[in-house]
Amino acid sequence: MKTEKKLKNTKPNIWQYFKEHTAIICLYVFLILFGGLCMTAIAIISAEAIELLTIKAFDKAIIFMLICIGVIVFQRSCWFGASWIYNVISIKIIAKLNSDLSKQAFKLNSRTYTNHDTGTFISRLISDPERIVDSLAELVDNIIDIITHLVLVIYILTLDPCLATLIVFTIIVGLIIEKIRITKRRKNKTFTHKTHDKTQSLTTEIIKSEKDIKSLGLENELSKVNNANFKEYTKSRKKLILTNDALGSLRNLLSVSLSWITLIVGIIFLQKELITLATFMIIYSNRESMRGIVWVLGNIFNVFTDIKVYTKRIFSLFDENEYVTEKFGKKKVDKVKGKIEFKNVKFTFKDYEYIDEFKQREQEKKARKEARKNKIKLPKEKKKEYKTIKKLTGKSKVFENLSFKITPNTTVAFVGKSGSGKSTILNLMSKMMEVDSGEVLIDGINIKDFNKESLRNTISLVNQFPYIFDMSIKDNLLLAKGNATDDELKDALEKAYLSEFINSLPNKIDTKVGESGIKLSGGQKQRLAIARALLRESPIIIFDESTSSLDNFAQGEIKKSIDGLKGKSTIVIVAHRLSTIKNVDKIFFLENGEIIDEGSFDELFENNEKFKTMFLAENL
Repeated sequence: MKTEKKLKNTKPNIWQYFKEHTAIICLYVFLILFGGLCMTAIAIISAEAIELLTIKAFDKAIIFMLICIGVIVFQRSCWFGASWIYNVISIKIIAKLNSDLSKQAFKLNSRTYTNHDTGTFISRLISDPERIVDSLAELVDNIIDIITHLVLVIYILTLDPCLATLIVFTIIVGLIIEKIRITKRRKNKTFTHKTHDKTQSLTTEIIKSEKDIKSLGLENELSKVNNANFKEYTKSRKKLILTNDALGSLRNLLSVSLSWITLIVGIIFLQKELITLATFMIIYSNRESMRGIVWVLGNIFNVFTDIKVYTKRIFSLFDENEYVTEKFGKKKVDKVKGKIEFKNVKFTFKDYEYIDEFKQREQEKKARKEARKNKIKLPKEKKKEYKTIKKLTGKSKVFENLSFKITPNTTVAFVGKSGSGKSTILNLMSKMMEVDSGEVLIDGINIKDFNKESLRNTISLVNQFPYIFDMSIKDNLLLAKGNATDDELKDALEKAYLSEFINSLPNKIDTKVGESGIKLSGGQKQRLAIARALLRESPIIIFDESTSSLDNFAQGEIKKSIDGLKGKSTIVIVAHRLSTIKNVDKIFFLENGEIIDEGSFDELFENNEKFKTMFLAENL
C-alpha cells in the first residue's frame, strides 16, 4: 500500500518540465510580447500618420513612417530571438519528457503491455510530448495576439461609442459560436486519437511481420482489417474536420458580415459628419482586429483542449489503475546460489477491458436514449470528470496450489501439453507476472522482497522469440554486459555456436542485423539471444522454448552449450521437443496446472505412460 501511495504522489505534471527553464522562458514570453506590442504600435503610429495626411502635414507624416520602420526592425529582432529560444528549449523539454515516459514504460509489468496495443505507446512516448510543447508555444503566441488585438480594439472604441457597441456585439456573437465549436472539437478529437492509435498499431505489426504475411498469403485479409481500421479513423477525422470547419465558417461569416455592417454604419456616420475621414480610415484599416479577437480566443480554447488531451494521454502512463507497474522490494542480494521454490502458488489469468471517456459517453448516451424510449425520467445530466474504468471481462485459473523445489546448480525441465502452465511458471519465476497467493522463493527469499537490480542480475531469460535490436552483433551483446572484453564476447559466441557464422560475415561482429534482427535467421536470432544471456553469467538461466526454431544440427549444438553450463548455474528449461532434455537432472511433468510426476528422463519414460506417449509421438 505504501508503494502504491508513493506512486500516486509522484505522478508528474507538465509544468514541472518548464520550471527549470523559467528564466529563459520568461525572456521568450517578453520577446514575443514586445513583438506583439510593436504590431499594435505600428497600427497606432500608422493611424496617426493617416490623420496627419488628412490635414496635409506631410513632413510629420514622413517622420511617423520612419518611426514605423524602426519599430518593425525592433519587432523582427524580438521574434528572431524568441524563435531561437523556442528551438533550443523545446528540444530539451521534449527530450526530458521522452526520457521520463520511456523510464515509466520500462516500469510497466508484462500484463500491461499485453492489455494495450503498440500504437498507444508509440503515440504517448514519441508524438504527444512534441505536440504538447508546440501547443504551449502556440498558446503563448495566441495570448500575445489577443493582447495586441484588444489594444487595437480599445483604441478604436475610444474613437466612437456607437461604433464601439457594434464591435462588442460582433465579438460576443463570435464567442458564442466558438464555445459550441470547442466543445464539439474536444469530444471528436479524443475519439480521433483513439482510432489513430489503433490504425498505427496494426500498421506497425504489418511492417514487422511482412514475411509471415507474404508466406501465408494474408495480404487480402489483413488489408480488409487495415481498411476497416482506416475507415473508422477517416470517419472520425472527417467528423472532427467537418464539424470544426462548419462552425468555424459560421463564426467567420457572422463576424465578417457584422464587421462590414460596422463599416457601412461608419460610412453613414461619415456622410453625416459624425466622424472624421481619419477615424473611418483607422477603423477600416484595423477591421480585422474585431474578427481577430474571436478567432484568437477560439484558437486559445483549441490549444487548451489539445494540451488537455495530450497531457491526459501521456500522464495516463502513470495511472496505476490502467498502466500497472512492476513492484519490487528493497532487499539487496549480492550473491545467489540458485535455489528455487514454489510454495502453494495460486495464479489466475485475468482479462480486463478499459472503458475510456468516449465509451462511457456512448454508453450513457445509449442508456438515456433507451430511457426516453421507455418513458423513464432520468435526473439532469451533470458535468463530470471522466476516468478510465478497468472492468474484469474474464479469468482462467492456471495454478491452484503449485509447489516444487529446484536444487542450486542443477538443470531441470518443465514439460506438458500446450496450456498446462509451463511458460506461466517461468514468468512467475522471473517475476514477469505476480502470483495471486503463495510464494516464489530464491535461496529462501521471496522474490517480492528483492530489489530490481538484484532480481534482474539473478535471472537471465531466453524467450522463444527473442528480440534482437537494430544495431551490430557486438552492440547487441554489450547490452547484456557493457564492460565485456573481446575475449568474453568471443567465448559467449562460441558457447552459443555462432562464431562460425559471424566469422563468415564481411564486418564480422560489427555487422548490423537490422530491425528485430531481420537479417538473421530464426535460429541465428535465438543463438545470439543465448550468447547474450550466457554473457551475463547469471546464477539462474531460463530457456523458454529457446531451441524451437533451430534445426536438428543447431539444436544439438545449443544442447551441448546448455550441458556445458551444468553445475555452474541453475538451468530451467521449458521444452517443446522432449529429445532436447534427455540429460537434465530432473523433469517436472505438468498437466492442467499440476505437477503429476517428476524424475529423470529415464524414470519418467519407464514409469509414466503419458510422458512415454508424448515422446514417442514426437519421434514418429
